[in-house]
Formats: sequence, C-alpha cells, structure tokens
Amino acid sequence: MRGDLAGPVVMFAHGFGCSQEAWSLVAPQFEHDHTVVLFDHVGAGGSDWTAYDFEKYGSLDGYARDVLEILDTLDAREVMFVGHSVSAMIGVLAANRDAKRIRGLVLVSPSPRYINDDGYEGGFEPADVDALLDSLDANYLGWSRQTAPVIMGTPDRPELGERLTDSFCHVDPVIAGHFARVTFTGDNREDLTRVSVPTLVLQCRDDVIAPVEVGRYVHAAIPGARFAMVDTTGHVPILSAADEISSHVRGFLP
Repeated sequence: MRGDLAGPVVMFAHGFGCSQEAWSLVAPQFEHDHTVVLFDHVGAGGSDWTAYDFEKYGSLDGYARDVLEILDTLDAREVMFVGHSVSAMIGVLAANRDAKRIRGLVLVSPSPRYINDDGYEGGFEPADVDALLDSLDANYLGWSRQTAPVIMGTPDRPELGERLTDSFCHVDPVIAGHFARVTFTGDNREDLTRVSVPTLVLQCRDDVIAPVEVGRYVHAAIPGARFAMVDTTGHVPILSAADEISSHVRGFLP
C-alpha cells in the first residue's frame, strides 16, 4: 500500500508476462489522494515463485482468490479494481465472489475468450493458439523477443516494445507457459453476465490480442457497463497511453 492511506482504495493488477512495474506510469497519478495497492501475481515479478501451485492456478479463479486474500489482509473495502488484460477477467471473478469488497471494475483491454466460437470473434482460431503455446513452450525467451513488440503494438515507439520484452524475459518460462495456457484457452463469457458492480471497459485500436469486437462484447455482456476507446494502438495502453488511462480511471471513480 502506498499513497494517501486515508483515501479510497484503488488496486492495480498486471497482465501476462508483466509485473506491478507495468503500472509505473499510471499508479503514481493516484497516490496523492488514494490508497494505491500494487502486487505481483504468484510467479511474476518479486513474488515468491516457489508458491506457484499448478493445481490452484489451473484456472483464473486461483488468481481471483489471491486478490481477495490480499484485500482481506489489508482490510481494504469498497475497492476500485483496475485490471489489465488477463487481470481484467481475474477482477471480474473476484468481484463476482465479493461485490462488497470490490465496488467497481475498470477493465483495460479485456477478453473473456481468445478463441473464436460460433457467433463470437475472439481473435484467434484454435490452431493459432496451439501454435502460440507450442512456440512459447519450445523457446520462451525467443518467443518473448519476437512477440512482445507485436503485443505492444507501437512500432513508432520501439522503446516500449523493448520494455515489454524485458518484462517477459523476467518470468519463469515454466510458469509463463502454464499461465499462458490458462489465459488463452479459458472462457469467462458467462462470468460477465453476473457482474453486479459498476464497470468501465477501456479498449484500444488495432489490438492483436483483444480486438475492438471483443471489447464491445464485454461491454454488452456486463449489465450497465460503460465503454471508452483509448487513443492508442496495441494491447498495453497502460504504457503507451498512461495519461489517458489515468484520466479514464479517475473520471470513473465515485
């Protein structure tokens, strides 16, 4: 916890291949008037990698339980949860478990399902995901160097791609492979319909991981959700458009 410890609580959760450092351009903008909670998912950043349990983290529900355990330990209530990428769905699951603990959700570049289905465009065919996971398992570091800049989606700002690559390369390859499989083969569409807290969906242009159609789907599936386009490309606007993300989050706070 950091910032104004008497202020409302905002929790920032990072996506696949990242750590809490991914929020370094956003989170400080809230510290003067909010309690800011940052953490690393088990297996990422400065977390205790030996605590990774393949059974517990065989679904995103294990990560959602961790979120609620952190908030319970901190005795944090009425929390605004801001989740990027896969952590958007982790936040959905956590809020569905305890809507009194989490009072609102900001979902940045979310996707409830990455694989296309009948009447649903997730962005990937099953063969695409199989190839991605096989490549990751075969050579994680090589996959990271090749894929991170594409995910970043800002070829005019190569330093951001390099930053994301560096983050990917500081994750245990075995844990990363397992987390990727859970992320890219999961289906949380039904969970969206059960969200009962105010929700804001933030979507980027030209996102190769979570296309605009997916963001629109999330918006439509969550009762009463709000939607906003972020003026940037790629899947990591918390780095490429940090000020705009901060503005949207602040505008959504009660």
